[in-house]
Amino acid sequence: MRNMQKLKIDPKTIDVVVLSHIHGDHVGGLPNFLAENPNVVVYVLKSFPKGLKKDIHGYKAEEVEVQEPLKICENVYSTGELGTQIKEQSLIIHTSKGVIVITGCAHPGVVQVVEKAKDLIKDDVLFVMGGFHLGSKSKGEIERVVLSLKKLGVYYVGPCHCSGDKARELFKKEYQQNYVNIGVGKVITLSDLK
Repeated sequence: MRNMQKLKIDPKTIDVVVLSHIHGDHVGGLPNFLAENPNVVVYVLKSFPKGLKKDIHGYKAEEVEVQEPLKICENVYSTGELGTQIKEQSLIIHTSKGVIVITGCAHPGVVQVVEKAKDLIKDDVLFVMGGFHLGSKSKGEIERVVLSLKKLGVYYVGPCHCSGDKARELFKKEYQQNYVNIGVGKVITLSDLK
């Protein structure tokens, strides 16, 4: 809520909330948000704890359980529940320039998330951004991920959150001008992605 306040985003202008996975840094702000604006649809994974879903209902917000891929609104989709140990969903936005994939932490693997997006939306992947969950990986493991995304045709990347400094450096080296430095408050428009 503090970040929204600093960015001058009115919570009441939001009508959809998509929760990627159950970790506290991804769901912890929900109660304060719903206290300000309960008139939203909250997309949660089917595997989320019943207590969290009960809390959402307590605010009178609408909850949608996600297991399979689904359409959220025009040109916006969920990958559905991916992964085994830590289940997660990612967002897919289908634009006139290609597919944009937004991950939470990509616990199932960022390559697997992109493969799922390409399978669901038969179009090129313009941009992948979000947590790539590579902070604890070796240089060789990260390089394999970078090359895999290049082979999948990913044009722009914006690793942040749990990606790690090493991964950011390696992605920046490989993607050069197509590397997008992501951070809180960063606004990216389609015109920025040429």
